[in-house]
Amino acid sequence: MSESLKLLETLIRLPSVTPDDAGCQHLLTTRLHKLGFNAEQMDFADTQNIWLRRGQQSPLFVFLGHTDVVPSGPITDWESPPFEPQIRNGKLYGRGAADMKGSIAAFITAVERFITEHPQHKGSIAIMLTSDEEGIASNGIVKVIDVLTQRQEKIDWCLVGEPSSKTVLGDVIRVGRRGSLCAKLTVFGIQGHVAYPELAENPIHRFAPALKALTDEIWDYGNAFFPPTRLQVSNIAAGTGAENIIPGQLEVQFNLRFSTELNESTIKSRTEAILNHYGFKYDLQWRLSGQPFLTTQGELLEATHAAIKTICGVDTVNDTGGGTSDGRFIAPTGTQVIELGPINASIHKIDENIALADLETLSDIYEQILRNLLIA
Repeated sequence: MSESLKLLETLIRLPSVTPDDAGCQHLLTTRLHKLGFNAEQMDFADTQNIWLRRGQQSPLFVFLGHTDVVPSGPITDWESPPFEPQIRNGKLYGRGAADMKGSIAAFITAVERFITEHPQHKGSIAIMLTSDEEGIASNGIVKVIDVLTQRQEKIDWCLVGEPSSKTVLGDVIRVGRRGSLCAKLTVFGIQGHVAYPELAENPIHRFAPALKALTDEIWDYGNAFFPPTRLQVSNIAAGTGAENIIPGQLEVQFNLRFSTELNESTIKSRTEAILNHYGFKYDLQWRLSGQPFLTTQGELLEATHAAIKTICGVDTVNDTGGGTSDGRFIAPTGTQVIELGPINASIHKIDENIALADLETLSDIYEQILRNLLIA
């Protein structure tokens, strides 16, 4: 059994559902200490974060990952227990196998081989892990980056182990992500009897034309790297459950995934202008989940393309699709950020899995990237 597979099986057995790390970071810290990595725990509230660094010279290369996983869902729906790794037909099954304990195992073993072979490599290597990426991420990497920024510890290159591949390993890497802006809207009306609508004000009726305007709005046309910005309603609720009561208020949650053509303030002002046009009373609360980011060139991108070509013979496609990742917290510091990981077809699903061959190949790709960047 390979070192990557043994490590991944051990990590899967630790049921680290967000925000519980379940001992993953301690396990990895102990392992990397032997290679000269200094560990700094940066826990905030219920979130565990670890910063492991070897060396003090620039450039600084960072592997970024999260030890937390999403809940398993009904255990009876799994062919094998989600936190008991099992190999079937050339794949390893278990929660976190692809998202993203597989990547963590791969970059740990890649680092071990690389340092053993090149103990005097140039620059520094660090590993940053959090236990709250799958949640709201308010006490995870965003707080760690604040600490590093305050003490002027600059990251040059960051590789995020998110499962980026689509059909075969290495066919897609993420070079950016859209921004994510969440909104909670409360529309106020006047509760009353459905038989006397003239004595009430129905917030659903008042909001309906504004909803159409918001969803019909052309926010932008995207650009060469990002699709057009889209607004999507995720939740809408009103009423007491009784069929003869006009509700007194309506609550709506919506999200905009936005490109680099827009910014937070522009989206807010345009949204509020649409709402104000229809003249109802409302309250609007915003939460910025992340700004859009993009790495279109640089040494990290070149090294990654070259490594994938060398190891897999694959011509990689640069992409900005998918949801958000913790890369959104690092890119604003000026760091080159990309995401490269296993095939994402099974992530967050029942019977999540990773191909054994892909696990080994991914570790080889990570090692080759280190060679491309840190061997003089």
